[in-house]
Amino acid sequence: MTTQQLRSEPQVRVGGGWISGLVLANLGLYMAFLTPIQVLLAEQIDAIDPSGKEIALGWATGVGALVAVVVNPLAGALSDRTGSRFGRRHPWILGGAAAGAAGLAVTSAQSTIVGVTLGWALAQVGLNAMLAGANAVVPDQVPVHQRAAVSGWIGIPQTLGLVVGAVLVTMVVTGTAAGYLLLAALVVAAALPFVVLTRDAPVPREARRPVRLTDMWVSPRAYPDFGWAWLTRFLVMLGNAIGTLYLLYFLKDAVGYAHPDEGVLILTLLYTAGFVVTAIGGGVVSDRWGRRKALVSVSSVVMGGASLLLALWPTWPVATGAALLLGLGFGVYIAVDQALVTQVLPSAGDRAKDLGVINIANSAPQVLGPALAAPIVAYAGGYAGLYLTSTVVTVLGGVLVWRIRSVP
Repeated sequence: MTTQQLRSEPQVRVGGGWISGLVLANLGLYMAFLTPIQVLLAEQIDAIDPSGKEIALGWATGVGALVAVVVNPLAGALSDRTGSRFGRRHPWILGGAAAGAAGLAVTSAQSTIVGVTLGWALAQVGLNAMLAGANAVVPDQVPVHQRAAVSGWIGIPQTLGLVVGAVLVTMVVTGTAAGYLLLAALVVAAALPFVVLTRDAPVPREARRPVRLTDMWVSPRAYPDFGWAWLTRFLVMLGNAIGTLYLLYFLKDAVGYAHPDEGVLILTLLYTAGFVVTAIGGGVVSDRWGRRKALVSVSSVVMGGASLLLALWPTWPVATGAALLLGLGFGVYIAVDQALVTQVLPSAGDRAKDLGVINIANSAPQVLGPALAAPIVAYAGGYAGLYLTSTVVTVLGGVLVWRIRSVP
């Protein structure tokens, strides 16, 4: 790869084999990311400290998300400068998977809240290094007119990963420790085909620069569209984090569902069905139409509507409808917003780092979400107040996307 090629936009469409390999790698990644948050951590912490489980789960996921805020852009910056003969993204994808697997194994052996928190933080280091590399291969190799469709395909594992992971850890293996170890093995196995079978050019020597702390900052004054894209992503993901973190406890304590573990799985299946219906189709429509903001805005309103249903009617039938509605909206959002983001990156040579900064908007809500959600549930309206807050924040994100000027 020459420096000129490094800085130019790709023009050749990627094929089905390339997309399939990346989908598989992302499936392993999101099984390792999401299944512990939604199932394993919740169950492990409930067994350790049932009376303080809400606060303890918030601490564990919050610390993990704080680690992600630091690691993701840093790993991205290092990936942008990697000159390995294996490429600049592949070493981080496979190495991150191995480190994340080690962190999951450590978490599986813990019997204290502090131990669980530290183990999960270690897993976040590796998984976010993998994420930095996996995200950057899209703007590296996928042309703009194909990005929303590809983003739709690789967005599916974000929901399917939780479904497959939940099935595996609840129905295939017994106990949280076995669940963690199974996910550890799968995240590495899923990364291997893409790393081994696809090409990844290294950074030419003349384009490598040392990593400086100032490189981690992208000025919203200098790049206002990037700043607005970051803020809108942050708000939508904050609304999502507020609404999903306590889903197991919501079903148990507010809905009164007899088997909340199974309930989470059923809702996740409905959510995934809605997501799959719209993710690829929404991406194709956006690529052909050439417009991103309208679809991002509408999908955000749909997701906000799902949260509003839970706030007003905390019953099992309404929860099933809300899960399906949330999936329909989130499918379009993930495909189209990810494509939009790749079009406002400040520098082609810093794609992984800049996407790492964007990923702070995904991770930071996992820190702020528990800090907001716990006192809302305890002191400000319970679960109704929680889901009303989720509605307002999500819709606001959809409104502010119109401040982006360079993308139609």
